[in-house]
Amino acid sequence: MTPGLIVFTDRRQATRPLDEVVNRAIDGGARIFVLREDDLPAGERAELAGRLGAMIGGAGGALLLEEGPRLRKCHDLAELVAAADDGVDYATLSPIYPTRSKPGYGPPLGLAGLGRMALAVSVPVYALGGVDSPARVRDCLDQGAAGVAVMGAVMRADDPARFVKELLTA
Repeated sequence: MTPGLIVFTDRRQATRPLDEVVNRAIDGGARIFVLREDDLPAGERAELAGRLGAMIGGAGGALLLEEGPRLRKCHDLAELVAAADDGVDYATLSPIYPTRSKPGYGPPLGLAGLGRMALAVSVPVYALGGVDSPARVRDCLDQGAAGVAVMGAVMRADDPARFVKELLTA
């Protein structure tokens, strides 16, 4: 089954310890997480991956590595086609909206761009970038996204469990 939500970690944006944010997001229903934290030394990142992976796995979920074989981050149609050809399980497409997490990363693709590209490939496409409300989730799904991927909005949420529930309900 294709998940409706993928949560990317970012301890720098988290308003509380990352373990707590992830645990609360799990409580809200999130089951697929992507470990970023690329700036950590390898040993610390591996320890964090083990700890979070056990927590997420205990809830029936999965922790993916940011650039692993199951997931690829894409920013245009050519990258989506390459990801599909490589057989990834999921691809993210970003940025859909302007985003606080990566300002200036490129012009937002917008809903029209999302719709055009998501429908052009066979791999499930997840809208990423500025998806910070249930209304935006619904708009992305209406354009053909398989789901949404969220980072900063979950990391910064006052109540990650409630926020994740709201996104999944949308």
